[in-house]
Amino acid sequence: MTLPVYRYHLAPDGLMTRRQLHAAGLSACRAEVVAELRWRSKKARHVGGWRVAYLYDPATARPLRPMTPGRWRSHAAMMRARRTCPACRTDAGYVIPTSLGTCVPCAA
Repeated sequence: MTLPVYRYHLAPDGLMTRRQLHAAGLSACRAEVVAELRWRSKKARHVGGWRVAYLYDPATARPLRPMTPGRWRSHAAMMRARRTCPACRTDAGYVIPTSLGTCVPCAA
């Protein structure tokens, strides 16, 4: 089965992208893809110049799971690990760039 394809700004009302579903408090986890949205973009040169966003029916989407205290702790630990410099073991206060691998003072 092929999906209907719409151009940018020409999709029918009522269909939403993943970001729009999330902003409305819905999850696209079990929602069915009902159409594609395509537009030309210079960022997509490696795939022929076309970008694609899938459109979902919000009636089939489920509500987002709430953030429990355990999920907040897990998220905080993950962000703390991304901010910790592996060389000097200090919290840099920002996410360590993967291009450097260490905080800016250690890289210099």
